[in-house]
Amino acid sequence: MVSNITTSTRSVLPADAIWFPAPRTVTVCRETAPPPDAGEVQVAAIASLISHGTERLVYRGEVDPTLPLDLPTLRGSFAFPIKYGYAIAGRIIDVGPGVDDLRIGDAVAALHPHQSIFTIPAALVKRLPANLDPALGGFYANVETALTICHDAAPRLGETVIVFGQGVIGLLVTQLLQLAGVHVIAVDPDPQRRELAARFGATALAQPDPAVIADLTDKRGADIAIEVSGAPTALQQAIEAVTVEGLVIVASWYGQKPVTLTLGGHFHRGRVRVRSSQVGRLAPETLPRWDYTRRTATVMRLLPRLHLAELVSHRFPLEQAPAAYALLDAGTTGLVQVMISYR
Repeated sequence: MVSNITTSTRSVLPADAIWFPAPRTVTVCRETAPPPDAGEVQVAAIASLISHGTERLVYRGEVDPTLPLDLPTLRGSFAFPIKYGYAIAGRIIDVGPGVDDLRIGDAVAALHPHQSIFTIPAALVKRLPANLDPALGGFYANVETALTICHDAAPRLGETVIVFGQGVIGLLVTQLLQLAGVHVIAVDPDPQRRELAARFGATALAQPDPAVIADLTDKRGADIAIEVSGAPTALQQAIEAVTVEGLVIVASWYGQKPVTLTLGGHFHRGRVRVRSSQVGRLAPETLPRWDYTRRTATVMRLLPRLHLAELVSHRFPLEQAPAAYALLDAGTTGLVQVMISYR
């Protein structure tokens, strides 16, 4: 159990990591984790989360192979092979010189691929709250994304937001909007995801029926729509679901999937605005009041308040990673969050 480690290992340690050597192919490769250099820490993983949006696109080979990697911890390229992932939690087992704010034994989250032990710059890990189960620390990245989406949407108290897609990010957005006093309409064809959304306080629909949405919004339509399903067809539905002068937030990354829109009707006459949300940037309206440090601190305060354990629908040990991705690829009913556990 790494939770009891209190002294430095100061050695090169064997590590197992998930790689995609080709589309829809997963291998667990033996690597090494060097002792931390100045400004680095060494972490033993407890659990990591598979992204059902971005990571599934990478796994399927549906990302532009020339696109540059956007995290320093990733390895390879989108042309394959690639080591991908960015939601992992563990405990620090070694600390390099010059790291004063982290200690051996601290539970942390990191933007790092799925790997049993890894060495990483201390600036890329975040200490987790003491009142949070460390195995759930990988949700840090997802909550950060969900918070950014909510900041980009910026709903007012009492407004109605329709959220397309109740995967992990969608369910986290639903929870955050509920905390902000917003009426949420959650759309997802999966009955188990809808059950979770309803449990979190949303009005859950299988399809965005215009008549039902009209009844729920006093004939206005939703003030804001958030498209986080990853389905290109949902973007047109989101445009049609908002009221005049409504806002559509596109939080999905479609990769190379084409998106076809009809913009000659409600979009044009209703002056509907469409805006992208991406976690790499802050909502410009929040500047200079908000910076990345404030966002991180807010995420850490939110993590213990959110329903996270309920989102984990499937757990796999690291050695069964191929089965985990096959399940994700199949889109099994009831699939929400797939977790990889490390012994």
